[in-house]
Amino acid sequence: MANTTQEYNFSSIEPKWQAIWANNHTYEAKDFEDKPTFYVLDMFPYPSGAGLHIGHPEGYTASDALKRFKKAQGFNVLHPMGWDAFGLPTEQYAIKTGTHPAITTKQNVATFTKQLTQLGFAYDWNREINTTDPGYIKWTQWIFIQLFKKGLAYVDEKPVWFCPDLGTVLANEEVLDTPEGPRSERGSFPVERRPIRQWVLRITEYAERLIDGLKDLDWPDSTKRLQENWIGRSVGAEITFDLSGHDAQLTAFTTRPDTLYGATYMVIAPEHPLVATITSTDQQSKVATYVEKAKSKSDLERAELAKEKTGVWTGASAINPVNGKEIPVWVADYVLMTYGTGAIMAVPAHDVRDFEFAREFSLEIIQVIDDGGSAEKDAKGKLTQAYTGAGKLINSGEQSHKDSESAKNAIIKQLAADKRGKASVNFKLRDWLFSRQRYWGEPFPVIWLKESDYAQVDDSLKSVKRPVTYEVDGELLYAITLPETELPLELPAVESYKPSPDGQSPLSKASDWLKVFIDPKTGASSAEAREGWLPGIRETNTMPQWAGSCWYYLRYIDPKNTESLIDSEKEKYWGTPDLYIGGAEHAVLHLLYARFWHHILYDIGVVSDPEPFKKLFHQGIILGEDGEKMSKSRGNVVNPETIIKSYGADALRLYLMFLGPLEAMKPWNTKGIEGIARFLRRVWSLATDESRMSAETEDDKKLRVLNQTIKKVTEDYEALGFNTAIAQMMICVKELSQGESVAKHSVETLVKLVAPLAPHISEELWQSLGHTSSIVEAGWPEYDLRQLTVNSVKIIFQVNGKYRGDAQMPADVSKDAALTAAKSNERVQSFIEGKEIKKEIYVPGKIVNIVAV
Repeated sequence: MANTTQEYNFSSIEPKWQAIWANNHTYEAKDFEDKPTFYVLDMFPYPSGAGLHIGHPEGYTASDALKRFKKAQGFNVLHPMGWDAFGLPTEQYAIKTGTHPAITTKQNVATFTKQLTQLGFAYDWNREINTTDPGYIKWTQWIFIQLFKKGLAYVDEKPVWFCPDLGTVLANEEVLDTPEGPRSERGSFPVERRPIRQWVLRITEYAERLIDGLKDLDWPDSTKRLQENWIGRSVGAEITFDLSGHDAQLTAFTTRPDTLYGATYMVIAPEHPLVATITSTDQQSKVATYVEKAKSKSDLERAELAKEKTGVWTGASAINPVNGKEIPVWVADYVLMTYGTGAIMAVPAHDVRDFEFAREFSLEIIQVIDDGGSAEKDAKGKLTQAYTGAGKLINSGEQSHKDSESAKNAIIKQLAADKRGKASVNFKLRDWLFSRQRYWGEPFPVIWLKESDYAQVDDSLKSVKRPVTYEVDGELLYAITLPETELPLELPAVESYKPSPDGQSPLSKASDWLKVFIDPKTGASSAEAREGWLPGIRETNTMPQWAGSCWYYLRYIDPKNTESLIDSEKEKYWGTPDLYIGGAEHAVLHLLYARFWHHILYDIGVVSDPEPFKKLFHQGIILGEDGEKMSKSRGNVVNPETIIKSYGADALRLYLMFLGPLEAMKPWNTKGIEGIARFLRRVWSLATDESRMSAETEDDKKLRVLNQTIKKVTEDYEALGFNTAIAQMMICVKELSQGESVAKHSVETLVKLVAPLAPHISEELWQSLGHTSSIVEAGWPEYDLRQLTVNSVKIIFQVNGKYRGDAQMPADVSKDAALTAAKSNERVQSFIEGKEIKKEIYVPGKIVNIVAV
């Protein structure tokens, strides 16, 4: 064994082993090894200019420790890293400085890579990906083409949130309601509603599958609920109402057709196409003013239950199909065009929002469900709040006295017979706005042609189900996709990265890139005109940042493949990630969009499993020392590099895992890391103190604690319970440090257990203990079940209740044997000699007490 006399010097040990792992390719995964596979995946980061903050290493430490643990157990482990590198911050920096986003991205990636390496994260860098690399963009564009050909992509002019300062469309989730009005989440810039041409993906066609697929996933229940609520599956009926005096009808979706007799008015969304048609002359001014005002509100603000109810009567009336009663039609912003049909039948007695609206505008309230005396009412017996429960029907014609469920079925059946309605399933989920009016994103592999030219194009370049069109200055343009041989379509150089004030992308100014000629047979394109080729223009929008993050986990499996997105045999070998670790802030959109794309790839035979992430874990947030969320403005951000410089990466890794349960929110405490640093020094001292090291068998107690530690640490690592694993290892170190000696085998076992969380010190100690290969090749220790049980116990000897001696005896020692041993003890004998023994008490495995007078 090497003579290790130097002090624990993390600043030299850690870079040494980081270089060895990299040079020896220690953690590169090998395809098709004859071992069980384990694929652990981190949500890859956006490489911002700020670099890593302390929140990044928390989840990464957990996945790195699990990777090392599984590799030691004999698994072929895939644990890659890459970069979600398209994004607004880089583009905003380009607008301010003129620096191409690719240059900034490269610099930021280099910073992140250096920081991750300093933390000892041994990723398989041979599989590194970057969503902005041409080789990656090619396959993102290829996936879009598959969506296009399946009829799942279309263009529409939609009223969307537009931020002039950012020059782009924002999703509803990226808009904040503030006292100053709607603002962008990034930068807090003013936003406005504006109709803009958008690419849209038909995610709604997969709504049923997306909600059904959640059942078998090992995800946090809270995340499943968020996905379910976002998709929003509702079972009910679509009901058709004639409009009095108009040749038009309104269709409303309801989950409560049993309350149809209580419908006393209808409400349509301000964006409903029939608003202008049905509004009476004397109401036109009021309705127009109201509709215009609604444009400045977010869907979230409009749907808020607690907000003040507003609305205007259109002057029109609808006819209730079950009783022929005329009911007024109002326009109100609490009804959204993006949900259902954009029209509702209002039943104020049995819906909270309808009740508040009816009270506000003195509209009729008719109770049609018997509350059984449970609802609050005034002195006249009128409801003072909506009763939303089920019950027997009242005031409902021939349906009266039926229970809600049977009445629903009967009313739907009657409506269907009268051709006034049908059973229906509705989803809150809306189609996915899939374009941005900015530079730094994947270009769409799309060319627009005039109608006459489109007719000459080969069908293989068109959408299979329906043509994709949009109108410009009265002329209809048709979309075709580039052939796969021309992918990737890369971004052109532009003079300015700033979008135009009207919301057009910077690409709209790249005139040489925009104009193109295509071969109608193959789709091949050229900047130069050729005989028989058709003139076209490229799409100027770019894809959102979501695009590249929807499928990156697949590319890790086969990152250098230029012929296909992923080799089918490799995909089957590795499968989908066994564990996906990331923040709960991605619980809805990223996971939903990735699942949508994965289902499509499954449908076209690219992947062999319909769901991408079978097991999901959310790490908690690490707060600042003040208990608040870390932010530059609060001055409570912790820089990992500062901690590494003072305590080392191993100490930081251990402390991040020791703060509390991985999923919990917990505050950072710099002083707390001192205890972890002391623990590592104790491990170092224990393993390098040759004067105590022994080749002999360990004593029973140390063996017992060691085996208990193996068992608990193994189980805790499997369950990501790293904080309790560390606590148990501390107990073990304390026990092994007792006495004059410790068996070398016990020390080696301890070092193996510590290695996943503190790999640098463990590798150094493993080498100092006489080993030449990496500790990860040494295998994982197994506990001896026999050593977990206590074989002997200390029996205390008392005389008249006072301690007089003790002895180590078998755990199952009998009363007679314990008494004999006690009476044979010299000190006990001196206190009972010449006295009469009145009583002999034995507490099994603990105490002998002799009462003598």
